[in-house]
Order: sequence, then structure tokens, then C-alpha cells
Amino acid sequence: MTIVAFAVSLVISACLTFALAHGSRFTILDTPNERSLHTKPTPRTGGVAIVLAIGMGSIVAAFGLEVTDPSLAWVVLGALLVATVSFMDDWYSLRVKHRLVVHILAAGSVIYGGFVPNHLALTDSAWIWPEVIGVAFTLIFVVWAINLYNFMDGMDGLAAGMAIVAFGTYGLIGFLEGGELFGTLALVVAGSAFGFLLFNFPPARIFMGDTGSSTLGFLAAVFALWGVRDQLIPFWISVVLLSPFIVDATVTLVKRTLAGEKFWKAHKTHYYQRLVQAGWGHRRTAIAEYGIMCSMSGLALIALYGDAVTQWVVMALVVLAYLVLIVAVRRIEEVWQQRNHDEN
Repeated sequence: MTIVAFAVSLVISACLTFALAHGSRFTILDTPNERSLHTKPTPRTGGVAIVLAIGMGSIVAAFGLEVTDPSLAWVVLGALLVATVSFMDDWYSLRVKHRLVVHILAAGSVIYGGFVPNHLALTDSAWIWPEVIGVAFTLIFVVWAINLYNFMDGMDGLAAGMAIVAFGTYGLIGFLEGGELFGTLALVVAGSAFGFLLFNFPPARIFMGDTGSSTLGFLAAVFALWGVRDQLIPFWISVVLLSPFIVDATVTLVKRTLAGEKFWKAHKTHYYQRLVQAGWGHRRTAIAEYGIMCSMSGLALIALYGDAVTQWVVMALVVLAYLVLIVAVRRIEEVWQQRNHDEN
């Protein structure tokens, strides 16, 4: 059944994305501006294909596995809220506060569904916290994940590639740890992202828009919390798995905030955007990002099945890797600027 659900999501996503990329009544063109990395108008309704494919694949999985977990109905509600407001934003450019209210409601559905962690584990220790802290943590994390994924969807192939690696890894973990439903639904999301990536890999013929990126961010948060609830994967290891997006978005947000900038406004200062502008282009940057994503997936798996010493080593390697990458991006920019200066 897992293979069937995965195949259904992939095929539906690919077919719908193809149709949307070649024009339909639902086509919205993303016109380039001074904050864009693309140079020609491109449809941005690919997220519709991703969401519908996830929905159909999940229905197939639910019937095949005879799902009886009522908590998942609240996840579906939250996903529908996020996808709907994001679709409206793609069409009408809603105000930030209006989107935020719906994101909070979606987080509330996750909380009501029982996906609230009662502790925070780190290697061989755990901090047991009161329910109110767990609720606040879940609310902030879900809302942040929704917007984080949206922030990082600014380059051909990046957001879809992250979804394939992250949810593919969740799928593997689900089956290794006996969570068949968790694993199957994760692979449904990965399949939906893969079908879309066929037309989004550089040079992209279509973008996923907020409909796709925000929904994937919501689901990334849900799977991280679900993994904790069912004792499949500790939260901190999910952070390692999702760190290519978490680190870039968070560091950039902090820097923009400290500089007095409006962090919610569109910009081109994420590390992946800086690489594109430093001469790497979309394709080379995407492949490099895929390498980072796969590396973090491997480290997450090593940490999951390693002892406490191994987990501490993994954490140290992750921190060191990102420090090196931050310095490397700066160096690449300097070389690019010097080369341009010499040529002029």
C-alpha cells in the first residue's frame, strides 16, 4: 500500500504540475522584480498540484491502512487552513497579520489534536516541562515552520528538494521504527514534492508559491511533533534533519532584525540567494544544497541510532559544518566581487 500511495501522489503531482506549467485558468504569473532571482514571468501555482497530490495519496494510504487515529483529522484541518489562506495570498497578496491569524489557528488544530510534546530530550537527558510550556512551544514552532519554509522558497528546486530529502528520511525512519502510517504519509509528501520538482528543477518552469511552501512547512512541523509523540525520533534530531532551512532562515532573520530591517519583507540575503548572486547560479546552488540536505539526513540517522557520545559528536559536527559554510559563502562572495572589479 505504501508503494501505491507514493506512486499515486507522484503521478498526480507530476500531471497537475505539467498542466499548470503550461497554462490554465488557475495560472498566476510571478513577475520578476528587484528582489527576485528569476528573470522571466513564471507560473507560481505549482503548490496546488502538491497539495492535491498529498491529499489523494493520503486518502489512498488511509483506506489501505485502515486509519482510525482521530488526531489526524486535526492535522488535515490545519493543512487545509494553511493551504487555503496561502492560495488566497498567491492570488490577492493578503496582509501579513491576516495570514498570521490563520497560521495560529492551524497551530491550534495541531495542539488540539494532541501533538504537544511534554519534554525536550537531548542525547541521554530530558527536560520534562509543564503542559503550558509544551503548548506555547508547539504554537511558536508550527507558525515559525510555516513561515520559515515560505522564506526559503526563493530559488528553483530548493524547497521541493528539501521536502524530498526530509520527508523521505521521515519515511525511512517510520518503517525502521514500526510507524507504518507515519512512514507512508511521509513518503506521500515526498512523492508529491518529487512530481513537482520534475518541472521546478533549474531552470524552473513553475514555482510552488505560498500554497506549496507554507503547506510543506506546516507538514514539516507536524511530522517533527508526531515523531516525538509516537517516540519515533527525538525533536532535536528532526532539527538536524531540517537544519539546512532552519539555520539559513533563522540566521538571516536575526541579522535583518538586528540591522533594523523589516524581516517579513521580500529580500535576497538568504545564504542560498547570495550564492546564486555570487555566480553559482540556480543549478549549481541547488545541487550544493541537496548535498547539504543529504549530509544532514545522514547525520540525523547516525544520531538516531548512535549512543550518547555519538549524538554529541553529531551535534558538534553540525555546528562546525554551518560555521564553515557561513564563512565559505562570504569567501565566495568576496572572490566574485574581486573578479568583477578586476574585469571592470
